[in-house]
Amino acid sequence: QVQLVESGGGLVQVGGSLRLSCAASGSILGIDTMGWYRQAPGKQRELVARFTGGVSTIYADSVKGRFTISRDNAKKTLYLQMNSLKPEDTAVYYCNLARYSHLYWGQGTQVTVSS
Repeated sequence: QVQLVESGGGLVQVGGSLRLSCAASGSILGIDTMGWYRQAPGKQRELVARFTGGVSTIYADSVKGRFTISRDNAKKTLYLQMNSLKPEDTAVYYCNLARYSHLYWGQGTQVTVSS
């Protein structure tokens, strides 16, 4: 069983930065891949960034060049560095771990970008 706990969200002004963290507990397998998703009010949950295997990553077009996903395997922690934040980045951000066809989710952390 895997548990994911996000932290680091908050209120930030346009152009500001935040770093989200996702601490994983339980066994992390080599085939697991992890990533970040977000869900804004009234919208579907969408991919922000994720590892796709090894060190390969994918990003949503809307965050390319502004967000960076990284991880510390020893600490079993996933990060999302978010720079140049925009009001449209306002959402609940969720950490995700994919293992075969099973998806694990954290409880989410709110990010609000004020103009």
